[in-house]
Amino acid sequence: MDWGTELWDQYDIIEKHTQSGLELVEKYVKFVKERTEIEQNYAKQLRNLSKKYNLKRSGKDEPDSRFSSYQSFLDVVNEMNDYAGQRELIAENLMMNICIDLTKYLQELKQERKMYLIEAKRAQQSLESTYKQLDSSKKRFEREWREAERTAQYAEKTDQDLNATKADVEKAKQQAHMRSHLAEECKNDYAAQLQKYNKEQSQFYFNEMPLIFNKLQDLDERRVRKLAQGYILFSDTERHVMPIIGKCLEGITKAGTNVNDRNDTMVVIEQNKSGFERPGDVEFEDYSQGINRTSSESSLGTPKGPMDILGRNRSKNFWLFSKKSKRFTPEKITPTVTEDFTHLPPEQRRKRLQQKLEEICRELQKEVDQSEALGKMKDVYEKNPQMGDPASLASQISQTSQNMERLTGERVKYEAWLAEALGRGETLHYKSHTFNNNGAHDVLGPDGAHSDESIPDPSQAIYAEFDDDFEDEELTAPIGNCTAMYSFPGASEGTISMQEGEVLAVVEEDKGDGWTRVRRNDGDEGYIPTSYVSIDLKK
Repeated sequence: MDWGTELWDQYDIIEKHTQSGLELVEKYVKFVKERTEIEQNYAKQLRNLSKKYNLKRSGKDEPDSRFSSYQSFLDVVNEMNDYAGQRELIAENLMMNICIDLTKYLQELKQERKMYLIEAKRAQQSLESTYKQLDSSKKRFEREWREAERTAQYAEKTDQDLNATKADVEKAKQQAHMRSHLAEECKNDYAAQLQKYNKEQSQFYFNEMPLIFNKLQDLDERRVRKLAQGYILFSDTERHVMPIIGKCLEGITKAGTNVNDRNDTMVVIEQNKSGFERPGDVEFEDYSQGINRTSSESSLGTPKGPMDILGRNRSKNFWLFSKKSKRFTPEKITPTVTEDFTHLPPEQRRKRLQQKLEEICRELQKEVDQSEALGKMKDVYEKNPQMGDPASLASQISQTSQNMERLTGERVKYEAWLAEALGRGETLHYKSHTFNNNGAHDVLGPDGAHSDESIPDPSQAIYAEFDDDFEDEELTAPIGNCTAMYSFPGASEGTISMQEGEVLAVVEEDKGDGWTRVRRNDGDEGYIPTSYVSIDLKK
């Protein structure tokens, strides 16, 4: 069944229906746009929420950073940020795959429908023009026929009139004959116009309009199919990101399962344990016997609490819960921060000393590595003056040596403080550090004393042994090839210029300073930036 056959006389209905269908597409596009705005606002709010609560992960010095519940909370916030990204993706895909696509398709349908309606109006106008011609010829035929009848009746009356002359009779007959002939011509013209109109009317109702109606039917069906696809995409767009959203939710669940209450309890103990013993009993002071012994004199040396330890009023009792008092302001009871951390309780002091000592050892190792590199570079410059001036490194070598001496002194100082903090027979637990520049690693023994291994000598670090042999004047065999990805002018002393695409022989690999030693076919050697070339070493 099609519109051309079943709805041949329902042009207005078809026009209204197709217009209503296009308006439905516009309404759906507007609906999806508003949905995308909701998704975008939702995602934006989630982003702002995550940003508000997602403070950067605290460093090791932050007290909360070691709690599993704190880290899990950060994981939850990060997962919500990823979830917000998926909502943004939904909004973007809805806009691209539905709104923009349907809007473009809708414009095409409107243009196509407009063209079909113009064709229908043109056909209608052509039929109406033919009908007007038919009606005009019909009226003319009617008029001429009546006039012919009137002239015929007049001629007959004149012929019967006895008073009429022969000339009058003849003239009346000629007039009647002429009118009769003209009426016959109008009759033939009317018949021809009628035949033409009937033919065009049949063409209009059986060919032209059904074809146009069928085209509009095809347009409407395509519109319905496209709209159905838009409905499906509305669901699929969100379904496609559901696996990733599921992973975000799984990440939140995992964050919850990663919370370890016992571990957090141990962290609280480790971070806040003071190492003090509990206060002893307060002794009775018998004033009636003239005995006025204070608790500090009668006790066995056990601290009575933080007030005794921090030098507060020794005559006052120690309370677990601090009381507000006008006599003890925060300025008066806050201990002074000292370099050796003696302002901290014993347990916390030991931990801070260990952390500080590890930091010093790491910095010292960096300076030792820097000293090694400078020593190697100085040897290279001394053996190959064309590559650089050894004197140019003097300031760096001197500064590195001073840094090593300073850090070594600090290390010894903090080792002594740590040994003092562990004076009750405990062992050192800080991580051992190995120094690579002809110096032995520095470790404290179980008894808190230094091992026999020596401290690195800065002068040995500066003049360390360099592995490459430059004493042999013969050309070193290449270890591979390299191709220049960029041009390099080679203006500095010891470098060599190269052009983009030039192939050079690799004589020495990059030792970590960012330079590679190469040689041309003509024997010229020098250093080039490693990042400027693509290297292929021989295996």
